[in-house]
Parts: sequence; structure tokens; C-alpha cells
Amino acid sequence: MIKRLFLSPLLLLLFIHLAYPQLITDKIELVELEEGINLTSPYHTTLTFFYNLERGHFFPDRAAKTFDLKSVKGDAEDLTVKLQQIFEGKGIVIRTSEVPNDPDFADSTLNSEQKFYFDRIKLPAIFLEKKGNQWKFSAFSVSQIENLHRETYPYGTDRLLNILPKIGTREYLGLQLWQLVGITFLIFLTFLAHLVFTFLVDKGLIYGLDRLGYGYIGENYLLPVAKITSIYLIVLLLSFLIRILQLPVEIYAWIIPVFDTLKPFLITVIFYKIVDVVAAYFASLAAKTESTLDDQLVPLIRKTLKGLVILVGTLFVLRDGLNFDIIPFLTGISIGGVAIALAAQDTIKNFFGSIMIFIDKPFQVGDWVTSGEIDGTVEEVGFRSTRIRTFRNSVMYVPNGKIADAVVDNHGLRQYRRFFTTLTITYDTPPELIEAFVKGLHEIVLAHPNTRKDYFNIFFNNLSAYSQDVMFYIFFEVPTWPEELKSRHEILIQIVKLANVLGVRFAFPTQTLHMDSFPEKTGLTPSYPGEQEYTARLGNFVRSELGQKNS
Repeated sequence: MIKRLFLSPLLLLLFIHLAYPQLITDKIELVELEEGINLTSPYHTTLTFFYNLERGHFFPDRAAKTFDLKSVKGDAEDLTVKLQQIFEGKGIVIRTSEVPNDPDFADSTLNSEQKFYFDRIKLPAIFLEKKGNQWKFSAFSVSQIENLHRETYPYGTDRLLNILPKIGTREYLGLQLWQLVGITFLIFLTFLAHLVFTFLVDKGLIYGLDRLGYGYIGENYLLPVAKITSIYLIVLLLSFLIRILQLPVEIYAWIIPVFDTLKPFLITVIFYKIVDVVAAYFASLAAKTESTLDDQLVPLIRKTLKGLVILVGTLFVLRDGLNFDIIPFLTGISIGGVAIALAAQDTIKNFFGSIMIFIDKPFQVGDWVTSGEIDGTVEEVGFRSTRIRTFRNSVMYVPNGKIADAVVDNHGLRQYRRFFTTLTITYDTPPELIEAFVKGLHEIVLAHPNTRKDYFNIFFNNLSAYSQDVMFYIFFEVPTWPEELKSRHEILIQIVKLANVLGVRFAFPTQTLHMDSFPEKTGLTPSYPGEQEYTARLGNFVRSELGQKNS
């Protein structure tokens, strides 16, 4: 029965009569394209790309015009074919009615950026971007094609994409000859794999356990697990190979979700059967004791574990197979368990807190986290609490419920580490020397191997009570705190050396006492000229300094 249900989708492919594979499924009238190329809008760029890769209109050189090839190496025509294969392998249906035809299209969900994504869930790295007056696949998208192609066709299966079509391209029932041969081969491979796994289980595993005296265990507990495992391995194998056939995308659109749903579902069934094996083992241990408490505990453990397996398996089926957001689902379960939560509020809170930690993964073992009074490195995440080693070398056990409700700052996920300080220099430092000092600081940052080169701020930005202040705001690209400290040390040493070479003196809080008058000495109080003199000096400054910069 299982084999018939499993093979029916594949057998159905033999009777489907469709046109050749085409990612644009809406019935449209092709616009007149100048030499087959029109990049004025996302709609026309999409049409140009796929239209020039159709079997009856195969011009990959024209399709390559839709790529932003800046800083991209490789054969552009080969990349166009690979991108089309990625769309087909991912089962993405592109309907022209959903592609914007506005040359000035801006995505309101992306801060009005002029980008268009085909599928943000399955292909977040592939999008069109407006460059000047043309819409093209972005340079980033083009750079990701090779990686996405290997991901879509793993384990060397991408080589078969070029080998199998050599069998023949004549069409029968809407499919090419090599595709029909491939489908026949997959059906044969399914039967063969099932026979091999059945033989290994029946004649190998069960026979061996029977010789060892565990025939009952093998027949009643291990055999069901092995059979479901064999089906899972067949599904896993077919999920890799079915993409090579390059079937019409309308078929992929429902085949791939079926496989994505079957894989977590079969894993759930496997673990559901394994619970029986574990429960049988604990039952055998409980039978050897005099207490009857553990005999009552085994069925409770079995039911609890099975319920947990079903719950977790359902969540994975919803997330991986049906692409549902499971967080609201978990919220609904927590609301429905209010009565239980009132009886064991802290325990339930910590339990669900641990689940949220495992699902959301706000941190992992080895990360440095801070949250309120919590400051340390995560050593272990349990079902009730999380163990954190502080920098005082003490250990904190934090309930997971508290962590789930708190704002956690995960320093381990930082891509860059900020370093900000103010360099104070004396007031007798001339402007020309300040300019040279700031330029030298820029060179120090650019020359250091661990600094972020695309964003930093070094400016003379303040006149304080005792110094002229230079803001020094940079980022380090290092994974650990010791490496950050080492980089800071190297940068500061270079700053001190630069100051010594240029003759820059660093300022510190001081007080200078001036005597306004002294016997037989001229007073320090300056004498000021009249208004006409100041007006003349101001005019000279504006003409020499401000006028020069404005020009």
C-alpha cells in the first residue's frame, strides 16, 4: 500500500501532456524586443531572460545581457543556463502578471529600493536591480549562481544535466525522450532500492538478531524502524535526482513540497517507532526491580515521548514542508495551556523557554552573552536552565524562562567590533599639523589587516576646555575578544608612533596661571584695535580662506 501511494506521483508523470518546460506560465503576447532584448522594467528583463532560453528560441548570449557582470568571472552564457536550472530545480513559478511593468518600480517593503525579488523564501539571493535606465540581475545575484547551482544539484548530480539530454530530445507526451527515460529509471531505482533495503533488513538484521537470541526484539521493534528508514532514504535519494529531469516547473511546484513534507514526516515516524524501542528497554530494566513505581513510570515516559515526537514532528512538517510560521502556533499552544501553567508556572515557563531557545537559537555554546546582570560565556543549554561561565570564573544557572523573556545581547554574533576613542591634542597644534595627523590616522586604519575599510570616521570634531579633539571611530573584523584587544594595541601603538614622528603633543587637563601685570613688565591683557581694523581682517579671511574653498 505504501509503495503504491509513494509511486503514484511518479507514474502520473507519464500521462501528463504539457508544453516544454517554461517558467513563465501566464499566457501572454510577446512584445517586440529589439534583437530579443528589453531591459526597461522588471517585467521586460524577466521576459528577455526566459524567452531567450526557450528550446525553440535559445539565445543565451541575449539572456546574458540581463546580467550585471561587474567583477564576475566566468562564462556568462553558461551562468544563464545554470540560473534557469536553479529556477526549475527550486520549483519556482514566475507569473508575468505578478512581475511589475513599471520602469521606476520601488519595493515599499525594502525602504523603496529599486529591487525586485522573484521568491524571497526560496531564492533570497536572486533579484533584479535597476542600474541607470536598465533592470538587470544584480552583480551579487550573478556571483551567487555557482553556489546556488551546487546547492540545488548536490553531490555531482549537476553533471547529469549535460549528459542525460544526449539520449534524445524528441518529445513524447509533452516530455523529451531523455526525461521519459529518466522517469523510467527513477521508477526502476525505487523498486530496486526497496528490494535491496528489504533484503538487508530481513536477511541481514533480523537474521543476525535471531542468531543472537533477540529475534523477538528485531521482529517487533527494529523491523518497523528499518522499513520506515528505507523509505526515507529512497525519498531522500529521489529528492536529489528528480531535479535533474528538468520537468515542467508546474510539476516541480507540487513535487518539491511533497518531498519537503515527506522527509520530516518520515523522520517523525522513525522517531515514533524508536520510542517503542526505548520504552521496551526501560521496561526490561523496570522488570528487574522490586518497586512498582518504575513500572508505572515507563508507560508515562512512552506516552510523553510519543506526544513530544508528534508535536515536534508536526512543527517541522509545518515549517519545512508547508512553509508555515510556527512561532504563532507555539504561542497558541501556550495560551491553551493556561490551566496547566497556573499549576506549574515556573516549570512550564522554563520548559517552553528552552523550546524557544532551541527554535530561535538566539545563542549557542561558546557565545558571549549579556542580559541584565548576566555577563559571560554559554557553556550548556538544558531544558530547565542555561549554564553561563562569568568572567570571574564563577558559574551562573539562569532559568530558560527568564532568558526567553529577556533582551539578550549576543556578542558572539557580531561581525564587527567597534572601537571609539577621542584623541586630545594641545591647543598650540597648528591646523596644518592637525590635517597631517588626521590623514596619518586614515592610513593606519587602511593599512591594518583587521580593520573595516568601508566604514570608519576620523575627524577633528571638537574644541574642549583644554584640548583640540579628534574623534577616532573604527571597527575591527575579528572573532574573539583577545584578538580585538591585540588589534587595539597595534592601532594605539601606531598612533603614538605617528604623533612622535609628526611632533603632535597629546593634551591632558592642565591649568595655566597668567600674571596680568608685574612690576617693570608689560601686562598680558591684549590691546584691541578699532572696528575698522576687524572689518578689514574679516574681509581678508573670507577672501583668502572661504573664497578659495568655494571656488
